[in-house]
Order: sequence, then C-alpha cells, then structure tokens
Amino acid sequence: MSRYLSKRYNDMDAYVPGEQPRDMDYIKLNTNESPYPPAPQVISALSGEDVSLLRLYSDPTCKVLKEKLAALYGVKAENIFVSNGSDDILNFAFFAFGKDKGACFPDITYGFYKVFAQLHGVDAQQIPLKEDFSVDYEDYIGKGRLVVIANPNAPTGMSIPLWQIEEIVKTNPDTVVVIDEAYVDFGGESCYRLTEKYDNLLVVRTFSKSRCLAGGRLGYAIGPEGIIADLEKIKYSTNPYNVNRLTATLGEATVDAEEYYRERCAEIISTREWTKKELEKLSFTVLESDANFIFAKTDAVRGEDMYALLKKKGILVRHFGAERIKDYNRITIGTKEQMEAFVKAVKEIIGEKE
Repeated sequence: MSRYLSKRYNDMDAYVPGEQPRDMDYIKLNTNESPYPPAPQVISALSGEDVSLLRLYSDPTCKVLKEKLAALYGVKAENIFVSNGSDDILNFAFFAFGKDKGACFPDITYGFYKVFAQLHGVDAQQIPLKEDFSVDYEDYIGKGRLVVIANPNAPTGMSIPLWQIEEIVKTNPDTVVVIDEAYVDFGGESCYRLTEKYDNLLVVRTFSKSRCLAGGRLGYAIGPEGIIADLEKIKYSTNPYNVNRLTATLGEATVDAEEYYRERCAEIISTREWTKKELEKLSFTVLESDANFIFAKTDAVRGEDMYALLKKKGILVRHFGAERIKDYNRITIGTKEQMEAFVKAVKEIIGEKE
C-alpha cells in the first residue's frame, strides 16, 4: 500500500477470490461456476453490429432487460434493479442501508459481507451459525439492523425455509432485510414474492451461477419500488453505465432461454446428490446442500491437505482457513464426468494415506 491510502482502510481485509491458476489444465471445482455453456441462443445473440455499437454508451436504465425479468417473475419493471454482478448490488446495499443502524449477518457466510461492512464503516455484528452450521432465524428477529442472509448460505449450502425469512422481515420493519439468492435455483425456496407484502425486503440474484454467465458480470434484485429507487440513486451517483452493452444483450437472451437453464440446474442437482452419496460411502461428512456445491470433510485427511493433494492431481476445490471450517472443503458440482474424476482422485488420496 502507498502512504496515500486513507488510514480508515489500512486494516481492511480485502475479499480473496477463488484462485484462477494457469500453470496446468485443471478441473475447476473451486468458484461455483456452471460447468455448462450458456444456451445456444445466448451464444449466438451477439452480432458484428453489437460490437460496432460499443462506440456508444449502454442503456443506463437496462430497460429491455428489466422488462424481460419483470415478465419472468410477474412483477413490474420498477421492482427490478440490474447491475454489474450481484456483488455490486450487495455493495450498494451496505452503503445505502447499513450506515445508520449497522448490519448483521452470519459469521460463516459469503466473505464479501464483512468486506463491504468494513469498506463503508458499517458496524457489523457477525452472528454464529448453530452447531450444525445452520442459520438460526431467531437470532435475526427484531435486530433493528440491516440483515443480510445468503439463502442458501455459502460455503455451507444450507437453506432456511420461507416462513423463517418472513419472520425476520416482519420483525425488522424499520430496517432492510437482504436475502442473497445467488444459489436458490439449485434447490432453495425463493422469497421474492414477499417483496409484494413487505416494503423492507430486497432479494438479490445473479446470472453467474444457474445462468452460466459468471464472466458476463450481471446481477439483479427484486424489491419494492422504494428500495429499488434507492439503489438507482446510488448507481446514478457512482457509475450509471455499469452494465455494458454486450452483457445486457446476453442477459436478455438468457431470460428468453429459461427452459434450458432449468434443465441444466436439474442436471447439477442430480450430480450433486450422486457426489454426496459417493463421498458418504467413503465416510465423509457432507452437509445438506441446496446449492451448486457441497461442503465436506473426512477424518482421513486434513482439509488443507485434501485441497493441496487434489490440486496436484489437477482438481481445484476451495479451502477456508477459519477455525470452525478448516477441516472442510467446498466442492463445486461440475459435470458427471468431472465429478467422477473428482471421486476417483479422492479415493486415490485416501488410499495413499492408509
């Protein structure tokens, strides 16, 4: 760091993204990307004319994309916010809704929440997960703070039911509740319909996971008009053109290909359950997951060692060093062939240790 950086940021721990090594050809099971390509109509959506129009700014309102998303979910365009990935929206939410009364979120969850709180000087309360790594909804009743919950949670993959989310929302009427549904399409229960009933709920979603568009950087939120207007104000005060022209076009084509993505999600869910059973046959502890990943450990090999040994075999998984979860690894669900290769490698590692 230089001597010019504001002192308030000296102790901030930046988010560490999943590694993207280039030293060999890996099976990437470490960053929760989809193993499948976008739908054929998405791949063919861009033309030479689209590229030539890059000389012009993109539509800051994302009008067409908003209208398509609104039609898909049965809400109004005024209930949709579109931005440069869901991380962008979460960043805006901490900035807009967390400063006055503080925020709270689980202690084991998406690492960016803590970073955004530090970045914006938000007083953050990190609430421990229960012993089984589930979120106890009662911990969030009447908090009077910005509440941020990933549902399903990451890195655990576990969900809480809709009625518990509603209890959290209705008992915090004077603060915003953000439900991060990045992984909801893999088995969770979306709460976006509650935005019609409560004016303090923001549901954040992404094209990165179930919509096979992680490299496109596109996210959206569903919420009451007031909260969406707040986010628009922040967007127009920072970077109104934050969704580029090409990504918006790809996003529009993605919404039109809903059936394709439902089929891909079903494949991932099936492969996830197969992988879970195979690991349990090897005496792994595997948490229940509604996401496109599983969180697993074995007594045979330390979590960090399993990560390193898999990497040597050309397979990347994600290891976290926090004390409570250091024995676990988060394993993204790839294709059936990729997961068969993963299980084979795990068997070899365990065999070598015995």
